Amino acid sequence: MTTEAAEAQKEETPPGTMYDWLGGEQAVKNLVNRFYDILDSDESLKPIRAMHKEDLSPMRLSLFEFLSGWLGGPPLFIERNGSPCLTGAHQPFKIDAASRDQWMQCINQAMADINIEPKYREMLTPAFEQMTEMMRNTD
Repeated sequence: MTTEAAEAQKEETPPGTMYDWLGGEQAVKNLVNRFYDILDSDESLKPIRAMHKEDLSPMRLSLFEFLSGWLGGPPLFIERNGSPCLTGAHQPFKIDAASRDQWMQCINQAMADINIEPKYREMLTPAFEQMTEMMRNTD
């Protein structure tokens, strides 16, 4: 993004947090639900789907609570579980570049499917990429 484009984006961005800009609680729930619906139905995502239990309900809640706080909304995950240790929680799984890329494919599709505005997707994608890269524990 050019400096000029970044400045224009700043001027167009209302005060608040990403949580607010996306639409609050319901929008984050929609994102998480769409993410897990895609994960559960897209055959190309089988390798990362296999890292989850058959019942995705606990993960839907956990990711919703995590993203709520991560995006600047209520810190639900911290209130329930304490400070998150994402790398520790994912350590039992072999997470390589392909797994990272599959997760990104899934979250990008979910953001598009629930119609998150492109300017917010452009802001979120690098942050998600950084987070998923931290989860990698193998080549």
